[in-house]
Amino acid sequence: MSQAQQLALARSRQLSAQDFAISAARDMAVAASQLPDPVLKAGIDNLPVSGPDRGSLTNDFMTMRRVGLMQEITRSDKRQLRAERYERVINKSQAEKMQTTFGIVRDTSIAWLERYYSEKMLALVREQLNQARLEIQAAELAYRSGRGSQADLLTARSALALMEDRNSELTRRARNASIMLTRWTGETSTDSLGALPAMDQVGLDISALESTLEHHPQINIMNRQVELADTEAKLAEANKKPDWSIEVAYQQRGPAYSNMVSVGLSLPLQWDQKNRQQRELSSRLAMADQARAERDEALRSHIAEVSSLLNEWQSKRSRVDRYGNELLPLAAQKVQAILAAYRGGKSSLGDLLAAQRNQTDMHLQALQLQAETASVWAQLRYLTPLNQTRITPDMNRD
Repeated sequence: MSQAQQLALARSRQLSAQDFAISAARDMAVAASQLPDPVLKAGIDNLPVSGPDRGSLTNDFMTMRRVGLMQEITRSDKRQLRAERYERVINKSQAEKMQTTFGIVRDTSIAWLERYYSEKMLALVREQLNQARLEIQAAELAYRSGRGSQADLLTARSALALMEDRNSELTRRARNASIMLTRWTGETSTDSLGALPAMDQVGLDISALESTLEHHPQINIMNRQVELADTEAKLAEANKKPDWSIEVAYQQRGPAYSNMVSVGLSLPLQWDQKNRQQRELSSRLAMADQARAERDEALRSHIAEVSSLLNEWQSKRSRVDRYGNELLPLAAQKVQAILAAYRGGKSSLGDLLAAQRNQTDMHLQALQLQAETASVWAQLRYLTPLNQTRITPDMNRD
């Protein structure tokens, strides 16, 4: 199963997409920490539009050709907060990548287990199908020799038809399971999957679920969202202090007049902070509180969900043991008892076929229960990164 997980991770385009998102945020963090680009200005001041000097650039002493440069001086703490905002975006993207990674590993494991058990069930039914064909031959020989009845022959044929129908259904299920596994791994091989992994532990302590689930990928994403919201609130607080701009201009006049240099400062007038900057800060603080509340609610939901899954897993394990230790042995003993009675002429072929069909049903129910138990195990096993710092060699690649 680990090989299928590695193939799925290596094949995932979603992980590559998240790598690009992380790279983009890193570049934006660097860009956000820089000063804004300077602004080049050029123009003509006081150009006459009437009188004898109309349109002249040199005759009037007030006419000037101007070229200048303006630079906004953004405070360093504000630029640092802008860069920090993108660092928080990086952290959130990395958490999303971790969630995607565990989702791929979990879903690949479930697909692998579904194919494994569907093939086991199909093999069992096909074995019983061959046995049913042999029983029809025996029933036909017995009927022709006068040792069996037509009812026994019809019963055997009915059992074969039911088995063929079940074979068709399980063949469809096995093919679908193979398709789903191929969706993750890209491999279309029909070779045997190999042995099952050890599934007796899930790595979760029900008495410490809250502390464990704080590392749940979704909760980790929501923690990063809280940090991002807090940073945006700090940036809104910093925006209450306006940034200065400085401008230097060189002004050229006619040859009869002196050229000039101008220096100026500009500052936005935040004359309505109560309804603008303060409102923006209040909004950002409310969004941070919203992110915290949603995270807390999600944690409670996950605790209840995982507690339910643990209870289901433990219950299904008990049922699997009951099938293996009690129900399947009893079904086998019943078949052997009816077979002995049939050979001694004390039971009919119909009774024997019914007992065999019941045994097959019991085996299929046991396999189905094992498949469900394994699926719950996979959901729990790949729930958090605890004790699984490296599922595969490239799991933590950026």
